Amino acid sequence: MRVAHAAPGDEDAIASLCAELDESYGDTPQGTPGERAEQVRAALFGGPPSARALLAWDGATLAGFASYSFLWPAAGLTNSLYLKELYVAQAYRRAGLGQMLMQALYRIAADRGCSRVEWTTDQDNPGAQAFYETLGVKPRASKIFYRVGGEDLEGDRPVSLPVRVPTRAMPRQVLDWRGIVI
Repeated sequence: MRVAHAAPGDEDAIASLCAELDESYGDTPQGTPGERAEQVRAALFGGPPSARALLAWDGATLAGFASYSFLWPAAGLTNSLYLKELYVAQAYRRAGLGQMLMQALYRIAADRGCSRVEWTTDQDNPGAQAFYETLGVKPRASKIFYRVGGEDLEGDRPVSLPVRVPTRAMPRQVLDWRGIVI
């Protein structure tokens, strides 16, 4: 097994493994294999790239990947490495590949001077949660995750803002000597 940064030419293998990832979430992969490879190409090698990926290879077979980005600011004015997806093909699970990818991510974060590595996992994915616990990492209950997607991102839709409720009482009415509001 070897872990390497994704490079141009890896798009077909990544798109294929992402199709398996989609199916593991109960989703149907969208688009043709060629269209999916083009999406990978644009995300990882476009100008500018929107993500990076580490790939775990077993010879010529892509066995797993970790997609990540750098975020700023983190603690103070430092960067953090955000792991978006860690996926190991079903045939390679429980063989130490996930740990290899995580260790490589930790090294990248340290080399880049990041103050932390962060990620999320689905609440209904106890296997992933158990894996992260084996790394000695405990979940953080101090964050709440938000997401806007699909049609809510399209066009010039106004952002819904809450109605502001006054925090202090309404001013008292001022009365003249006859009791008439002035």
